[in-house]
Order: sequence, then structure tokens, then C-alpha cells
Amino acid sequence: MAAAVQVIQSADSAEKLLKPERLKMLQLLHEPDSASGVARRMKLPRQTVNYHLRELEKEGFVEFIEQRAKGNCLERVVRATARSYVISPTALGSMGVDATTVRDRFSAAYLVSAASRAIRDVSTLRQRADESGKSLATLTAETEIRFANAEARREFTEELVNTVARLAMKYHEESAPGGRRFRILLGGYPVLKNESTEAASGGASPGSDERDHSERAGAPSVCFD
Repeated sequence: MAAAVQVIQSADSAEKLLKPERLKMLQLLHEPDSASGVARRMKLPRQTVNYHLRELEKEGFVEFIEQRAKGNCLERVVRATARSYVISPTALGSMGVDATTVRDRFSAAYLVSAASRAIRDVSTLRQRADESGKSLATLTAETEIRFANAEARREFTEELVNTVARLAMKYHEESAPGGRRFRILLGGYPVLKNESTEAASGGASPGSDERDHSERAGAPSVCFD
């Protein structure tokens, strides 16, 4: 089964992926197909498609599924290894975002850098867990809040920070045998205008339902893995 998300760790891999025709091929290969099948759908020569698929397979973006008889020939059937892709900051080397170099912790730059570090760390940890046949313990909590004004937002932020500090002091055990450190990341930003307008009007985007909108405010949705 294809992974939900594949994180690209190197500049070379990103360079080989970020070509319009290859992105289109991966989109078509959410379902297994052969080079001939992709060539027909894209109206390209089969030799051209074969070349691109070989390059994608070398980088782990495409995987072999089976051989299928067609006339007197055998076709290789392949599939994309993931449903979507994210480029890790590590692919940019020294040009990648580094949270330790951003001084203003209330800035958008710091939020972006912290989120980038989470992408980098979680993808590395997941790769190590996969290689050792273990699961990776993670936690995600997400919600939306409509603040009445800036003062309410400030009060919420202060209460949230104090609550997190109290919980950290309660559960942090520096010398606990067998313990393990976890990084807890909290951030907030305004909802994109088109999303907030849609929620306010009650309109639903394709693939969404009423439950999605009702869960945006109030108790956060929490996911453990």
C-alpha cells in the first residue's frame, strides 16, 4: 500500500521529482499501471515514459508491483510509493530553515522554522522506525478558534502557555529510567481567508462534510500514533 506522505530528504531527489511530466506520472500512478498505459494517457512516446519511470524508481518514488502479459511481451506494472510528497528542509542543506537562528519567537519566521524542523525530525525518526520494524510514537492536536478580539487572543495565549508550563513541570522526569524526551510544538496562525469565509457561510468544499466544519471549533481533534 502506498504511503500517505513521503518526505524527500535530498536535493538530488527533489530535482528528479520536480519536473512537470514526472509529477503528472506520479499522479496517474496512484493506481498501478505500465509504461505503455501511462504513455497512452499522457500521449507521450513509450520510450520517453520508460526513461522517466526508471529515474523515478531509482529514487524510490515508484515501485514495481508485477509483470503482466500483453501479447508476446511482459509489461512491468508500477505504482507511486506515496499519495503526496513533502520536501524536507534538509534537502536545502545550509540554506534550509533553522529554528535556532531565528531570535523572535513571536514571528512568523520562527513558526515556519519550527514547523520545518518538525518535518525534518519526524521524517528522520519515521525512517529509522521503519528500518527497525518499530512504530513511531507521535501526537497531533488541532482545532480552530474564532477570537472575539485581540485581547481575547492575548488572554488565550497566556493561559495556554501557563497550562503547558504546568504540565511540563508535572510530567518531566529528567532521570527516569527508560524515559525518552519528546518535543511538544504549539503554534497558531490566522485561517486562510477563503477557508474561513467558507466555514462562516456553511459551504462545503469537495470531499468535506458537515462534521468537518463542526469539528473546527471547540474541543481539538487529537491523534495518537
